[in-house]
Amino acid sequence: MLRTLFAAVLSLALAGLAGHAAAAAGAPPIQFQQRTLPNGLKVLTSLDRTTPNVTVQVWYRVGAKNDPAHRSGFAHLFEHMMFKATADFPGEFIDRITEDVGGMDNAFTADDITAYYEVVPSAHLQRLIWLEASRMSSLQVDDANFHSEREVVKEELRQRLFADPYGLFFSSALLEGTFKVHPYRRSALGSIEDLDAASLADVRAFHSTFYRPSNAVLVVVGNFDPATLNAWIDRYLAPLHNPAQPVPQVTAVEPPRTGPTTYVGYGPTVPLPGVALSWLAPTVTDPDAPALKVLDALLTAGKSSRLYDALVYDKQLATQVFSSSDVRQQPGMFFVGAIVANGHTPDEAIAALRAEMDRVRDQPVSAAELEAAKTQLAATELRARETIDGRANELGQAETVEGDASRANTDLDAQLAVTAEDVMRVARKYLPDNLRAEIGYLQQPTAASAAAPAAPGTAPAAEAEPEAPASPPPATAAGPAGPPAGLPPVGAQPEALLPTVVSRTLPNGLRVLVAKSSDLPLVGAQLTMMTGSEADPRDLTGAASLTASLVTQGTATRSARDIARQTETLGAQLSAAAGWEVSTVTLSVMRDKLDAALPIMADVVQHPAFAPEEVERTRKQSLDALTLALSDPQQVAMLAVPPVIYAGTPFAHSTSGDPASLQRLSPADLARFHDAYWRPDNAILVLTGDITPEEGFALAEKVFGGWARPASPTPAPPAAHVDHRPLAVAIDLPGTGQAAVEVVAPGIVRSDPRYFPGLVANSVLGGGYSSRVNLEVRIKRGLSYGADTFLTPRRTIGAFGAEAQTRNETAAQVVALLKGEMSAMGAAPVPPDELTARKSSLIGSYGRNLATAAGLGGAIADLALYGIDPNEIKVYTDRVQAVTADQVQAFSRDVFDPARASVVVAGDGASMLPTLRPALPGLTVVPIAKFNPDLPTLTSP
Repeated sequence: MLRTLFAAVLSLALAGLAGHAAAAAGAPPIQFQQRTLPNGLKVLTSLDRTTPNVTVQVWYRVGAKNDPAHRSGFAHLFEHMMFKATADFPGEFIDRITEDVGGMDNAFTADDITAYYEVVPSAHLQRLIWLEASRMSSLQVDDANFHSEREVVKEELRQRLFADPYGLFFSSALLEGTFKVHPYRRSALGSIEDLDAASLADVRAFHSTFYRPSNAVLVVVGNFDPATLNAWIDRYLAPLHNPAQPVPQVTAVEPPRTGPTTYVGYGPTVPLPGVALSWLAPTVTDPDAPALKVLDALLTAGKSSRLYDALVYDKQLATQVFSSSDVRQQPGMFFVGAIVANGHTPDEAIAALRAEMDRVRDQPVSAAELEAAKTQLAATELRARETIDGRANELGQAETVEGDASRANTDLDAQLAVTAEDVMRVARKYLPDNLRAEIGYLQQPTAASAAAPAAPGTAPAAEAEPEAPASPPPATAAGPAGPPAGLPPVGAQPEALLPTVVSRTLPNGLRVLVAKSSDLPLVGAQLTMMTGSEADPRDLTGAASLTASLVTQGTATRSARDIARQTETLGAQLSAAAGWEVSTVTLSVMRDKLDAALPIMADVVQHPAFAPEEVERTRKQSLDALTLALSDPQQVAMLAVPPVIYAGTPFAHSTSGDPASLQRLSPADLARFHDAYWRPDNAILVLTGDITPEEGFALAEKVFGGWARPASPTPAPPAAHVDHRPLAVAIDLPGTGQAAVEVVAPGIVRSDPRYFPGLVANSVLGGGYSSRVNLEVRIKRGLSYGADTFLTPRRTIGAFGAEAQTRNETAAQVVALLKGEMSAMGAAPVPPDELTARKSSLIGSYGRNLATAAGLGGAIADLALYGIDPNEIKVYTDRVQAVTADQVQAFSRDVFDPARASVVVAGDGASMLPTLRPALPGLTVVPIAKFNPDLPTLTSP
């Protein structure tokens, strides 16, 4: 579990859906009840009898804008503290009564609010109400927990701001280039210096000031008895005292701009320049906010959007474009921007962005373009409502940020009422060219501190760190000894209702599986080709990936622009990608648009044109994407894993290919790959959501029945015998803010009878916040924002890995900790309580994944791919529960043995190598300039 900071994305994605838009889509408004307790706590509840789960969320009206002076990042640091001890329970206990029973918990900090949320089986609802009352009223954090969690937050900052090539762009440069006075200009993650200056006294003062009933909103959505829930709320939350002193308010006012401004920020590793234009915007409740939201969709919602079409597709000036109507409680901002493509300059991109904004101000959008943007907004909101936590987020956002929960059922109505004249009017009013801020983001000059300052609000790029010892430091205590006194009992649990999967094979060999899983008017379609990157020709790696990328870029009868415009006008999401053993095309669409959207999906699957100009355009985008990946330590480490653990097999390369192979791939090569493997008898079509089996089979026959099966058989997948010899590799990325650590080895195939013991073993070792590696690396020592493990069974070959990101200087410590926990798994049986808890976590996560049409479709497709009855989704729980401690230990002794594992670390060599070299004898060091994941040595000549 991660304590995340996804405020902007979450806030924008989860606004309400209702009114005439909802009615048109066949979805009623969110039905909810509300009341206010005498102590000021607002309560919002929404009943859903179709789920066995419930979500409890508490939204506090305090965010990053409320950070104390010289304590930027404090609200976010405090968010972490809220998961520690209270007067009623010890530290880390929150995860015991959420994760350990099959649920999850998390939180996020935005500029205006901080929200805490849990999803659990409904039987545990009373315990969550008790829990939230306890941490609202009696938080108790000791010095050890405070210092440990502060280190975790600093690692999160390093990961998000210094290791991510564009972390400082979005979290610092964009904000400081837009705001001059208002605290919105500060990064919610803060700075290392400000975090170090925070004290335990600050934590206590912050809690007593802002964490009170009248400053909070409780949201409960799911399966519960309303009368019983109200009684629990009255019992646990109503008695809480509300302080007499008022909550401090932010009164700073951002002055209006009087002319254009410029700002340049710098980062330690910036592979391609970033640029943006920003303006000051109104509040979220301003009558003009809906028109700005529609304008945002017109500019960047999909490949038919204005900025993507002009800058990425047509002029090829940018490899990515973005925009946001970032309206907030107080006046916010509107911005557009781009990551500049290789061969172009920031000035070119700025000029192109200004030209597109001139068009918006000077020419009304067409009726068709406006309708397409509105349809996409409606479809996005519909997808947000698939889950109980999504609907709860809509209510919490509307109440705390907009001041009225009912706006969750009117906001989209307001957007759908926007006219072309409204769009032009708000563009002229708020986004005039003479009031723009031009923001650039560039590579830190070589003479760093002398030539240019580090990005404001952050630590210097060359941050000094104390040298860490090679052996792990002593661990702090973690976890409760037993259940606390006063813990409420567990109630009765509603039964989970899982859909039945029905299968049929068409005469052309296409297997079709349908599962009606929801009455929400949304359908997911996934077409899986049972061939992926393992079939790449030896000297043409990336063939499967590039083929998948190009099928949506033009057919015999539709251009790339036609495909984008037609699907996005329907509010549909159409995408394609390739993995190691599969290539997939996915479609998400509102139920009433399915008949129009599915034929487009069928066309791109069957008739891709591979036009030379589209191949060149997509090749260039792939090369730019690879450039970006090679500046991110996590992506670099993962690129190195396949050649390290799969040496000598068809899996020993990057799925995306290397620059040389991408340059070699021709339209004819891609057409040959497509003709060989993209065929109905090598494919599986899964339809899920609001569709019956009868409807699904009839539509599949109509749309895909004419797809001809070739006379020749599908080429057999290549054999892959693994002869893995453990290696230790360090990839040197000078200046990067963290090291990515991977301890990896070959895994198991899906048909292995130890599959379910393996799942349980992986859950114990690294499958969640309470797992062993996260306990040792993050919770006890604060060395990382999070550590986890993965077990990836496939048809031919699998993988296992333990991973974390950490300070460059502590990479060797983290390697030792990961290996130590791997070894311990095979040395002794897992204790009964731990085994039960990790099984519950695994089962709960699986169930939540099945709650969306896309998640269910992916699970069904995987089972069909591996030749397993797709209705195994109904016996998954029984299979997991049947696993024994002896089976887990035996599996761990074999697969998790650190002696058979390789180590890959990507980070700043100057900082990490002094401790890595003595810890890893025989270490091979690869400079990033020579790194090539398509070669066995990882090094180009």
